[in-house]
Amino acid sequence: MVDRSGGNLRAAVVGTGLIGGSVLLRLRERGADVTGWDPDAATRAQGRARGIPFPDELADAVRDRDVVFLCGPLSSLPETLLIVAKHTGPDCVVTDVGSTKGGVATFAAAQGLTGRFVPGHPMAGAERAGLTAAVPELLDGAAWVLCPTAEGIERFRTLAALIIDVFGARIVPMAPDAHDAAAALASHIPHLLAGSLAGAVADADLRDAVLGLAAGSFRDGTRVAGTPAARTVDMLLNNRDQVLAQLGRVTGLLDRLAAALRAGDAAALVGHYQRARELRLALLDRELPPVVRDFSLGGDVDGELGYLLSLGAAGGHLTGCRVAAGTVTYTGHLPTAPA
Repeated sequence: MVDRSGGNLRAAVVGTGLIGGSVLLRLRERGADVTGWDPDAATRAQGRARGIPFPDELADAVRDRDVVFLCGPLSSLPETLLIVAKHTGPDCVVTDVGSTKGGVATFAAAQGLTGRFVPGHPMAGAERAGLTAAVPELLDGAAWVLCPTAEGIERFRTLAALIIDVFGARIVPMAPDAHDAAAALASHIPHLLAGSLAGAVADADLRDAVLGLAAGSFRDGTRVAGTPAARTVDMLLNNRDQVLAQLGRVTGLLDRLAAALRAGDAAALVGHYQRARELRLALLDRELPPVVRDFSLGGDVDGELGYLLSLGAAGGHLTGCRVAAGTVTYTGHLPTAPA
């Protein structure tokens, strides 16, 4: 792996829990010159024990890096971004992995950092936590949201190419508000549903009987309830408006299903579950053929940005981003039919 100047890529990962630790381990596995940093001294010691440089000071971890991944809690991102921007050069690409994008994108714009900072969110994870739970393959092949802007389009190209190369990820370009609306349904509300189901059983007289009968549906339906509580709450509060707005869709449908059940309306119930089944099958068997698009590096940035954002909004992704001979070439994928 090489950076733009032809040497080993110099990367830093700030916050080395499950996601950050997995990013760090994968970068090291691919030959990057990578440093880690974590606010917890014990975690820094764990990293050093694995042969990875973990300076005690954040500034020392990010200085002279080509790319920095911010992987701490959502509430820590604004302050951390300012520190990292202060101690890195203007050519350093900075990104994050937080599960909401609107707040950090707005903060970066207010601080004049849009040209250096590319908000990101890899759609992967597990209910485990900490560097000891991290594995280098956790994010391989993930749908990885990046939020491009006209001012930061060069950084987006660099970062997209890097993530595709290192993780084999599917880059999903999205505007921050579009991401937050979609993530509310794709990720955040499932945490509410899992917590509700698990909480109802925890309070039930039949608790132990339910656990004795629990099979795939209960295990799958409550899996994310095993996520550390503080991490879940941080995510929900940082996307509160979108979660509440999209939750209305879910609760409205639950009310209609309950009404159909009370009325014994089999046709309404069958119709709902047929639509639900079709969506589930579409998730498992989507066809997204590749289409190559070229844009001149000195040309229509608005056209390039429009293409990228429309691709993500339509359920598509990128598997290629190559800059050569004054041209950026994207390999994009779009669903062959609406999901």
